[in-house]
Amino acid sequence: MSTRNGGTVVQRFGRGLAATVERWMPSPFLFAILLSYIVFVAGVLLQGEGPVAMVGHWYDGFWALLTFGMQMVLILVTGYVIAYHPRVQSLIGRLAGIPNSGAGAVVLVGVVAMVASWIQWGMGLIVGAVVAREVGRQAYRRDISVHYPLLCIAGYMGLGLTWHWGLAGSAPLLINTPNNVFIEQGVLDSLVPISQTVFSGYSLTLTVLAIVYASLVLYLLAPSPEHAEGIEEYLDEDELGETAGETGPAIETPADAIDQSRLVGGLIALTGVLFSVWTFAQEGLNALNLNVVNFAFMFVGLLLFTRPRAYQEQFYDAVTATGGIILQFPFYAGIIGMMNGSGLTDTLANALVNVATPTTFPVIAWLTAGVINMFVPSGGGEWTVVGPTILAAAQELGVPVGKATVAYAVGDAHTNLFQPFWALPLLGITGMRARDIFGYGMAMLLLLIPFLAIALTFVPY
Repeated sequence: MSTRNGGTVVQRFGRGLAATVERWMPSPFLFAILLSYIVFVAGVLLQGEGPVAMVGHWYDGFWALLTFGMQMVLILVTGYVIAYHPRVQSLIGRLAGIPNSGAGAVVLVGVVAMVASWIQWGMGLIVGAVVAREVGRQAYRRDISVHYPLLCIAGYMGLGLTWHWGLAGSAPLLINTPNNVFIEQGVLDSLVPISQTVFSGYSLTLTVLAIVYASLVLYLLAPSPEHAEGIEEYLDEDELGETAGETGPAIETPADAIDQSRLVGGLIALTGVLFSVWTFAQEGLNALNLNVVNFAFMFVGLLLFTRPRAYQEQFYDAVTATGGIILQFPFYAGIIGMMNGSGLTDTLANALVNVATPTTFPVIAWLTAGVINMFVPSGGGEWTVVGPTILAAAQELGVPVGKATVAYAVGDAHTNLFQPFWALPLLGITGMRARDIFGYGMAMLLLLIPFLAIALTFVPY
């Protein structure tokens, strides 16, 4: 498999895509703007909508997902806060010292990101980014050749593969959330419990196999030392300094003492955590929905920090780091508005779903979600639009609703490997530009296709 010029075929494939994407990929915000133009034109030309009507759909869409958008921001921010707790940072530092080779470093980061994102995608995204940066920093100091752009994509693999099969997956949680849109529309008669989606044998088997396969691909993509570009190629010496620990401000007044009181913060945090535990004790894992996940992670974070001021300051830092997502989410909601209002989503979904059979349906659901996710990178947002079509077709073909949801979920995650929207916090933490790393994201996207097509078809439900 080796070649004389530049390593293996897989390594050269990854480097070639990286060079092309670095040359042509726009910034994430411009990416959203360009997609808005594309959907606008498609609505006019393919659906016969007038320009004024399309602008109206765009405006209406801007405000249609405010509640869901806030839920997504909270998932990301609460995960960020936990990832930046000093104890978590200390664990990350110890993990970063394990690899002794560039390929091993990439695999370690990828596995950590994929497992953490299965637990909670916001935490997984931030942990993946922090681990990638710390592994890159320690590799530089230990003189280990690691290709930093691939290391960063490894830190993004949770969002590109496992998150939507996990405990905070939007689609599985949404169909288990009371009064959800699917029940209101009559697509579903009742809630679909997590035991039929996230904790089904189908989903758990796919998750384990996907982590193993993706780790192998990351290992094969890792460039040889002569082609590796370390973290020092992208960050200056000041940015490679030691990670700061938790330091609280001095207590000078009674108000300061209250702000930093472990009793004040710990009591309400413990109340929130105990209530979450009680909820699960009463309802089991089927209690998982977006509100329960956000509530639990908010108070777990506060319990870790305990001091109200410390938690507040870290929370504010997290909101700053997610500013790009807050800016761009309404634009993508506007795209949803245009696609939904013009009928583009239904046209696309029906075109794909109509050719499905019971055997091929999981692959068709995966492809449908992947295509739509390129334009609407919001798992729950697009699920509210295309989900009714997918679930209705699944029930007509006799495909279990849980299986259809899981297949959709991986398609939504898969094309995140080329859609930079959710990578914004990772880019900020790692100091990279989207164009620096998404060539390797595209390589992972393409190399995952044969595995996903086979696994979705043949893994039993």
